[in-house]
Amino acid sequence: MRRRFLENISLLLILNIIIKAFWVLGIDRTVQNVVGAGEYGFYFSLFSFSVLFNIVLDFGITNYNNRRVSQDPGQLSLLLGNLFIIRIGFAVAYMVISLSVAFAMGYDLRQTGILTILLINQFLASFILYLRSNITALQLFRTDALLSVTDRLIMIVTVGLLLFGGVAGSSFRIEWFVWCQTFGYVVTFAIALLVVLGKRGGAPVIFNRPAIVIILRESAPYALLSLFMAVYWRVDSVMLERMLPDGKVAAGVYAQAFRLLDAASMIPYLFAVILLPQFTRAMALGEDTVPLEKMALVMLALPAAAVTLVSVLFSKEIMALLYIEHVGQSARLFAILMISYVPVAVTYIFSTVLTARGTLAQLNIIAGSGMIINVLLNVFLIPSAGAEGAATASVITQTAMAALFAFVVIRGRKKTYF
Repeated sequence: MRRRFLENISLLLILNIIIKAFWVLGIDRTVQNVVGAGEYGFYFSLFSFSVLFNIVLDFGITNYNNRRVSQDPGQLSLLLGNLFIIRIGFAVAYMVISLSVAFAMGYDLRQTGILTILLINQFLASFILYLRSNITALQLFRTDALLSVTDRLIMIVTVGLLLFGGVAGSSFRIEWFVWCQTFGYVVTFAIALLVVLGKRGGAPVIFNRPAIVIILRESAPYALLSLFMAVYWRVDSVMLERMLPDGKVAAGVYAQAFRLLDAASMIPYLFAVILLPQFTRAMALGEDTVPLEKMALVMLALPAAAVTLVSVLFSKEIMALLYIEHVGQSARLFAILMISYVPVAVTYIFSTVLTARGTLAQLNIIAGSGMIINVLLNVFLIPSAGAEGAATASVITQTAMAALFAFVVIRGRKKTYF
């Protein structure tokens, strides 16, 4: 089990580090430098807002589906048709709720227009993750590894042509950045759908109303978990943009610092993508998962600690290499935010163990507590400390989450964990 994990995680990491690192450092960063912190902060706060209501869009279906198909691959055809209908219905609800809240918050016409495209992008990205959950559940990790970078590869080419190829013929606009993302997601969605349809073994796609009701009931705890984690991971920039007089600039500066933490968090996320189906299948067969948990924890936590140390010690130099504006302020934020990288890595390992166990009540209590802690800390710290207050709130929340997840997993062992 550990050898299979090492082989698959190696391929996934190599592809994602090369492609997504180039996206973050070569494309996304350049876009911010070209359009400026204020304009990028305008986009970044809208992007963060589009993520907040993913509970409605996904409703925990991705993790639920991965766990079900991992336990019994024959469930693919039964779930595929029903989940397709469910996801379309959720997409409509997601758009209506998100735009209604945006209207209530006073978003203007331009903000609403860009937000609408970002909401469509979130729907496509969420559907791609659901389709990939079938692929990983079937243990097709190499196929999933290629799909995991397809959207970013397409975006690199399209945005790169607009930035460096002289195709645009005028100053780069943030709207083009959003539309290029849409194109990348559409192509990747089509490819992933064809792969999943080809892997159903010729079985018919089934639509069953009673099954839809059961799926909604069983996936609800996963939906709550998605909501809680999305809020305490993404709400900072939204609150900065809304609560401060110079909110767009503050959100843009925060985005400069947060970008590398977000990119680095891709690594523990990829571990979780492979670990969840392996943990689930092993637990269904009564196998011991502790050796794999320990190996994954060591592989993640030690490099994360090294990255954190380098980031804190050389925050000014790193930010100066990447950005033109607000280097000093973003360096202070970056040094604070990167302290949370080890807790983020630990959280991904132990929350994946709990998800594979199916102990959703414990997961939701912990994640819900994290959401409340994060929002209250932001309300208290942002008015007095601005973006640094938001960064501090993030570190405190992530550390508390890691400690709680680790405690619950280790306490639940029948034998000593270490």
